Amino acid sequence: MGASDSRLGDIQDESGVATQTRTRVARPKRYKVLLYNDDYTSMEFVTHVLERIFGKSPSEATAIMLAVHRAGQGVAGVYILEVAETKVARVHQLAEKRGFPLRAGLEDE
Repeated sequence: MGASDSRLGDIQDESGVATQTRTRVARPKRYKVLLYNDDYTSMEFVTHVLERIFGKSPSEATAIMLAVHRAGQGVAGVYILEVAETKVARVHQLAEKRGFPLRAGLEDE
């Protein structure tokens, strides 16, 4: 980072010495992508979605799928808004293509 970085500002203290201060850039808000249980979508398909769209290992995907099955919903991942929205849309597209009513949604982290 150079002196021209917009996050740096020159400040002169009482002795006349110029110092630079850094301002923190806020981290983007993150959102949980949730999968919701239904009576028609197969467990195998939910596991497939978790592996393909969310990059989960087979064991992680199975654990999340079981949480969805038992609790009615489960967290597939946590992402910034744009990525989370894209993942939700991909879940809906793939489910529709395969004839399943699987639904996904977003929730603040």
